[in-house]
Amino acid sequence: MVTVTSLTLHGTGQLADGTLVDRVLPGEEVEVTEAGPRVLSPSPDRVTPPCRHFRTCGGCQVQHASQDFVARWKVGIVEKALQARGLPFPFRALHTSPAQSRRRAAFKARRTKRGAMIGFHARGTHVLTDTPDCQLVRPAITDAREGLAALTHLAASRKSEITLVVTETLAGLDVGVETDRPLDGALRLKVTETARAHGFARITWKDEVLATFEPPELAMGQARVVPPPGAFLQATPEGETALLGAVQEGVRGTKRVVDLFAGCGTFTLPLASMVNVHAVEGSETLVQALDQGWRKAPGLHQVTHERRDLFRRPLDAAELDKFDAAVIDPPRAGAEAQTEALAESGLSRVVMVSCNPITFARDVARLGQAGFEPAWVDVVDQFRWSTHVEMVALLTRT
Repeated sequence: MVTVTSLTLHGTGQLADGTLVDRVLPGEEVEVTEAGPRVLSPSPDRVTPPCRHFRTCGGCQVQHASQDFVARWKVGIVEKALQARGLPFPFRALHTSPAQSRRRAAFKARRTKRGAMIGFHARGTHVLTDTPDCQLVRPAITDAREGLAALTHLAASRKSEITLVVTETLAGLDVGVETDRPLDGALRLKVTETARAHGFARITWKDEVLATFEPPELAMGQARVVPPPGAFLQATPEGETALLGAVQEGVRGTKRVVDLFAGCGTFTLPLASMVNVHAVEGSETLVQALDQGWRKAPGLHQVTHERRDLFRRPLDAAELDKFDAAVIDPPRAGAEAQTEALAESGLSRVVMVSCNPITFARDVARLGQAGFEPAWVDVVDQFRWSTHVEMVALLTRT
């Protein structure tokens, strides 16, 4: 019998000797067997996993923990990252997305004798687990399994897997098929007819849009945007609302804002109801989607944009000094070069959004060296039951 001492950043229990054990919680006494851990003394934070697929599916890591425990743990992850850099952590709020709120998922799928398996790989393996009762995704995605199975039969063999990227939009599901199977005329027709029969808004095969039956629009403030296939989107509407609310609060009272790593307008377009915005994004297709959304929306402030690789060519201090505030939402790698330019600029207000506590702390620390201080930090848990955590902070200097 051994005691679990802590939970790692990956949601795995750790013993005193460093051994890692899945699906346990700190303080529990467990017996480690070849079949898995046997919990002898459960933690008061242990709960019954709400999903019947939890033990075999790799999509979730902490369904066996209470919501209060997960909240403390995720805030603690951000706190430790900031603490390691000697930074203050004025946490304000934690926002947790509810169950069945993921509007986008990338399923693995394979044909079977009786139909199709659609789900996720077991943790650390290539073993596919069928997940018909997934508690993460929105009901519209769960209800579409028949249509997804039909596409799987067209795109996959018994030995190969495909990926189905499914997004719920205002017009219905936007479905992308990632497969090695070549597309000929007959298959193109079958795929298109299948997508139409099951009411999908758009169907994409690899990088080719085969058919758009209804524009797969998403609401971004007063604007309606049709994201290009595979575009980055916030995972849940609730998580997006929490992040956006913090961003809007952070720039309130300014007149001109630059939105760095703007995507297709998640923050740019809602902010345009308040201020003039200059959006900077590296993808031409995302910039085009953002611009079209702005042009069709009445009553917004001016939105300008440019396509620019901010890793190779960040906005410099002189360019940044044209604005009253900056919003930055970089990928997991953070934005070291762009942060350096922000530090050297004359800006006094930066709203930083991040999905990686380590790079977030690194970039905040660099701004701290330039006189910025975090006014507040909000933690957003829109990847419920997973190890992922997001945060947004307002940084100011006088």
